[in-house]
Amino acid sequence: MAYHHLCSSPSSLLRDRHSLSVSPKSKSLRTNPPTSLNLVSLSKTSIKASSSHVSLEDLMSQETQIPRKLTNSQYPDGKTASKSYVWVNPRSPRASRLRQLTYDSRYSSLLKVAESLDSCDPNEKDVLAVLSSLGDDVSEQDAVVVLNNMSNPNTALLVLDHFRKILTKTSREVILYNVTLKVFRKSKDLDGAEKLFDEMLQRGVKPDNVTFSTLISCSRVCGLPSKAVEWFEKMPTYECDPDDVTYSAMIDAYGRAGNVDMAFNLYDRARTEKWRIDPVTFSTLIKIYGVSGNYDGCLNLYNTLLDAMGRAKRPWQAKSIYKEMLSNGFSPNWATYAALLRAYGRARYGEDALNVYKEMKDNGLELTVVLYNTLLAMCADVGFADEAAEIFEDMKNSGACKPDSWTFSSLITIYSCSGKVSEAEGILNMMLEAGFEPNIFVLTSLIQCYGKAQRTDDVVRMFNRVYELGITPDDRFCGCLLNVMTHTPREELGKVMDCIEKAKPELGRVVKLLIGEQNGEGNFKNEALELFNHISSDVKKPYCNCLIDLCVNLDLLERACDLLELGLSLEIYAGIQSRSPTQWSLNLKSLSLGAALTALHVWINDLTKVQESGEELPPLLGINTGHGKHKYSEKGLATVIESHLKELDAPFHEASDKAGWFLTTKVAAESWLESRRSPNLVVA
Repeated sequence: MAYHHLCSSPSSLLRDRHSLSVSPKSKSLRTNPPTSLNLVSLSKTSIKASSSHVSLEDLMSQETQIPRKLTNSQYPDGKTASKSYVWVNPRSPRASRLRQLTYDSRYSSLLKVAESLDSCDPNEKDVLAVLSSLGDDVSEQDAVVVLNNMSNPNTALLVLDHFRKILTKTSREVILYNVTLKVFRKSKDLDGAEKLFDEMLQRGVKPDNVTFSTLISCSRVCGLPSKAVEWFEKMPTYECDPDDVTYSAMIDAYGRAGNVDMAFNLYDRARTEKWRIDPVTFSTLIKIYGVSGNYDGCLNLYNTLLDAMGRAKRPWQAKSIYKEMLSNGFSPNWATYAALLRAYGRARYGEDALNVYKEMKDNGLELTVVLYNTLLAMCADVGFADEAAEIFEDMKNSGACKPDSWTFSSLITIYSCSGKVSEAEGILNMMLEAGFEPNIFVLTSLIQCYGKAQRTDDVVRMFNRVYELGITPDDRFCGCLLNVMTHTPREELGKVMDCIEKAKPELGRVVKLLIGEQNGEGNFKNEALELFNHISSDVKKPYCNCLIDLCVNLDLLERACDLLELGLSLEIYAGIQSRSPTQWSLNLKSLSLGAALTALHVWINDLTKVQESGEELPPLLGINTGHGKHKYSEKGLATVIESHLKELDAPFHEASDKAGWFLTTKVAAESWLESRRSPNLVVA
């Protein structure tokens, strides 16, 4: 639910206008990969917030998992590996050389061979000419890869024959036949597949489950359900036991073949044993029920399918199935709406979920506590504060549902993210009166709320409440405290820093070094590196973003650059800069405002160095900020960056056909960069 990601609630990051003043030094620090930003160490420079502090836009958003160094303890069974491994940056030249020595390189060449075999004439001479490129040392794995990626059954038979002749040792010859059968399935050639099956038997190769499942699916794609039934019923003869996937497919096959009793027998078994059933099979069963006049059965199947799509996180398919259901003349019931609410709520389809909710109310259908909580959690995730208030009032007035701890937690999250302190405190009081103690998610949310309101003493009070309740702060909680510092007035930073130091000493040391309360200029990078090596992957980027924002607030551009460089080297940030022959781009979408401003000005300084070195700029330069506004703010990163580019008099203009992109030409960029090289120029 929403409060599980409490710190992903927004800050006041984008509420105010910010300005920078940058005077680059000549020194440039280069990092791997080559396309990453070249960080410039800057002295006597400043990044200043004109009227408020920079804060993290989306503090604890779920980030893509960053590849981590392999250690001998990262095994599922808890065992340690007998060998040690060396992690190599996948974008480094060394990784490229190592990759050429791995099977990845071999695999790419095998794909090209398969493509050539599909397009060559189906005769032995031409096929052998292509296969000769593989050399003499061909493994069974090579043969499987080639055949599995082919689509021409005529040449595939010749390739299979060739591999059978040259492979003196094969662990299971049936695998070669199975991947060749898949080639026939791709081309919908059931006759050819059946002939190949006969050849298998003649050569003494025993078919397995994959053989039959391939022939069954080939029959289905050819529109021959009776043939699928025939192959299915042959399986026991060859001592093959169907798995649940095959059984599920046979529900559709029996239904289409007219054997309704067998189809429903298998469906009953599917429900009991919880097989995974695909939408095509459901569609067949619905048609069977429809033909027999069992409309309740049809509706139940639709509801089951909608629920399955929701659990599989496929809300778009749920929407399509619901439209099909209505077009076929079926009226939704309570179970239909419940399945839709769960599907849309989990996927944050806000408008769709609210439409279903309104339709339920219009039809006089009552919601359960679970459905109300699903709606409120969705509202917290997408920033629907007003809608959440209405739903909560409806819940209280329903008489059938009493709010529980999940209800109150979602509402506190919503009000905290919206910066509504009194409303959040009001819900907290309701929660306590109802007999529920706040958990760490609620307390984290309240701390964030007080931090945004710059009520530092209340932040400390709520922090102490965590320990009074015997709760152990986690990484996300500490990240929230770090985010609070980006809102805190300079004179009160020490209060929040004391909390951080108590909750997470290693983070406290980094913050102390950053704000200058601890000596040791040279230790800052080492302490920051140590911190990032010992926190979970999902909080690395939020921590780094927050620390850079704090640097910006405190006018510490050099430290901000150090952190950005560290983020790049540890691959916390990836793909910030890209280059092609026609365009160089800066991607700021995943950064907080402070990190985005730091990256922007480092990039501008790097462009200046490129021009000074005589290297040619590409015809086009672009900055990608993304086009969405924050769910709890009227602004987005694009608005603030656009304003700052105007302050710099930079010739970047918003692209009319690419939302969130700011573009300029080589000529305009060179002219502007030249003007910035004037002596003693300071750009506000």
